[in-house]
Formats: sequence, structure tokens, C-alpha cells
Amino acid sequence: MTLGIGLVFPGQGSQSVGMGKALYDAHPSLKPVYDEASSVLGYDITELCFTGPAERLNRTEFTQPALLVSSVAALKLFEPVGIRPVAVAGHSLGEYSALVAAGGVSYRDAVGLVQKRGRYMAEAVAPGAGLVAALLGLTAETVKDVCRTASSVGVVAAANFNSPGQVVIAGEKVAVERAIELAKAQGCKKAIPLPVSVPVHTPLMQQAADRLAKDLATVRWSDLSAPLVNNAEAKAISLAHEIQASLVRQLPSSV
Repeated sequence: MTLGIGLVFPGQGSQSVGMGKALYDAHPSLKPVYDEASSVLGYDITELCFTGPAERLNRTEFTQPALLVSSVAALKLFEPVGIRPVAVAGHSLGEYSALVAAGGVSYRDAVGLVQKRGRYMAEAVAPGAGLVAALLGLTAETVKDVCRTASSVGVVAAANFNSPGQVVIAGEKVAVERAIELAKAQGCKKAIPLPVSVPVHTPLMQQAADRLAKDLATVRWSDLSAPLVNNAEAKAISLAHEIQASLVRQLPSSV
């Protein structure tokens, strides 16, 4: 059996001031990637990625374009050496980077979409009303039980099943804080607040998903050159008509 390369792209929480600068400085050919995004966004994404400030970079409406641009810049370095993925995936927001890598959407359209996605998500909840945290050392079922109990004080849900023993929860601040207390009582080794400004992958994002669906319908989608393992169901999709619905479903549901 011939093995190939799969590419997986990061999502929110992995951003940091200075990300991508070393590659940018070493490869002047990456400048157009940043320049094109800046022209779509209406601000200098290069400056935001390389110098911050962190408070701005960590706001979802800025985090999302910044991570997409950084991911696509790294992707560009694969092209001259002939690396072509046989499969792609992305963690939440990273699904848009994966779709660019597989030819499902143009880079320019993807930049515009994630800018709107971030804005809709930010507008779905009041500033400071949400909280996102990673729980370490509990089973997925225990985390779900904890969230169900904590839901008596507000919206909270298991948002990201990252690995056995690491589940991210998100929701209204008071409910997430209650879930953390309950998780610690169940033996949670550590609860880590994450630099994500909105409670993504919870029912609180349904309004944002509905708004985003209208924008997704205006973009040209193409069949993929490599299958995408999607977030919504963790299944492989390859056809253009499957993409829009998958991107809408992932926003209010766990991944």
C-alpha cells in the first residue's frame, strides 16, 4: 500500500503574537499571501500576526483571519517541492484552511468568509459573557454529565473532543465555571481557560451559523482534490455540494 501525506490545520486557541514571522522573513515569496488577505480584510494582517497586540489577536473576529493566513502561508511552502495531500482536516476554523488546501474554495473567498464568521460569532454573545476551558483527565462521558448538571445555571456544553482525557467545554461564563467546579470534584486533573473570546461549538452559536449560511451560499465551491474529514460528523467528504452544510453544522455542534 502506498502511503500519502495528510494535512491537519489548527483552530482558535493556537494563535500567538509573532506566529509565521520566521517563515515570512525566510521566504519573501509569502508576502503576497499576507497582502491579498489585507486587501480583503481592510487592515494589515501582517502587522496583527507579527506584532499584535495579543488582546486584539485573541478576539475571534481577528483570530480567525490571522490563523487562516498563517496556515495558508505555511501551505505555500509545500507547493515548490511537490507535496500534495491525500487527505485534509482542520480543527474547527482550520477546516477553512483545509478546504483551501484541497481546492474547495479560493483563498480570497476563504479570507472573507472567516472574517464574517468571526464577526457573527462575536456578535452572538455579549463581550465577556462566554468562557472556554480545557478539562484534562476525565472521560468524555463524565464531561458530558458535568455539563448536563451545570446547565441548570446556564448554557454549557462539551465543545471539542480533542483526545482521550482532554475535552474542551464552552458556554455562558457562570455555567462553565460551575462545570469546572463539578469536574474537579470528579477528579479533573487540570482546567485550563483558553484564549478564545466566544463559546464556539455550543448552541449559543446557532444564530451565527444561520447568518453564515447565507454567505456560504454566495461563494463558489469545487469538488475537493483530496477528501476532507469534516468536523460535524468526522466523515470524509469530497463533493462541492457537501461543503456548505458541513460548515454550517459545525458551528453550533461539538467537534
